[in-house]
Amino acid sequence: MGFMFLVINPGSTSTKVALYEDTKEVATESLSHSAAELEKFHGIMDQLEYRTEAVKRFLQAHNMVPARLSAIVGRGGLLRPIPGGTYQVNEKMLDDLKAGTYGLHASNLGAVIAAAIAKEANLPALVVDPVVVDELAPIARITGRPEAPKRSIFHALNQKAVAKRYAASIQRSYEDLNLIVAHLGGGISVGCHQHGQVVEVNNALDGDGPFSPERAGTVQVAAFVEYVVSNGLTKDKVAKLLAGRGGLVAHLGTQDAREIEKRIQAGDRHAALVYDAMIYQIARGIGAAAVPVRGKVDAILLTGGIAYSRYVTDQITSYVEFIAPVVVIPGENEMQALAEGAYRVMSNQEESRMY
Repeated sequence: MGFMFLVINPGSTSTKVALYEDTKEVATESLSHSAAELEKFHGIMDQLEYRTEAVKRFLQAHNMVPARLSAIVGRGGLLRPIPGGTYQVNEKMLDDLKAGTYGLHASNLGAVIAAAIAKEANLPALVVDPVVVDELAPIARITGRPEAPKRSIFHALNQKAVAKRYAASIQRSYEDLNLIVAHLGGGISVGCHQHGQVVEVNNALDGDGPFSPERAGTVQVAAFVEYVVSNGLTKDKVAKLLAGRGGLVAHLGTQDAREIEKRIQAGDRHAALVYDAMIYQIARGIGAAAVPVRGKVDAILLTGGIAYSRYVTDQITSYVEFIAPVVVIPGENEMQALAEGAYRVMSNQEESRMY
């Protein structure tokens, strides 16, 4: 028998859990949390015991006791900026997550639940490539306003996992390659992976890079400021315009790419223009991501849910294949990525990091 991992990925209204033997999934479930149940709790961290008990019931349903596990791996939450890798959950990490030092999000519970169950059986608790992974080159941090340096917020877990998976498929080391990875989902991030470091990537949350199904991406600042001031918008409303009500949903009233493609097939020319503009911006972002490595790119990887769309991937490929071969690896396999990160550490392929 190989290593056995419990993987925990909390979201706002559910907790995804899975058991993996090495990197093979053997059981999975999405534990739903009703609004009525969650209303009982004042804050996210108040849900700890409730969600932990739900995870334990999942283990019992699959006749798994914690003592039979090799490690427990949780989704990394909002932490201070850190390099990519698999991290041991320690007291400093738990303190930052519980206090919301760098922000409160349901994903903060991943490491906390993992640590609570791991402690009972004296197991290692781990997190893998949280969203705060920051490997930007110093030159990439500078913007035209010194009070607003660039921040690294992107789909680190999926980008890193896909890049490592691709490297293994061609029997190369991730650290030997220059890759451009475009994660295409509700948010879109395009990263330049130079020898294992994401030295350039757009901030996929705060108004930077291509627009996406629900995020605005880069906008003309002066025009947007004028709109905000003339409408007397609050900070919270502005944040919602940038992430949640931006991009496709702002233009077309839906963030569902499949619905938009149906509209295009039915002859909706406005939908085609907006959707093609998003594709164009993604391609332009990929072109820009070739600059840090001076065009010496081994491959361009397209991933995330929208990468299932041939309409999207074929157009992107036609724009950027002059740079490097384009490889489509669709989906956002977060559970698999978490298990793979734990496996690399437990099998001594990679050393765990300390927070």
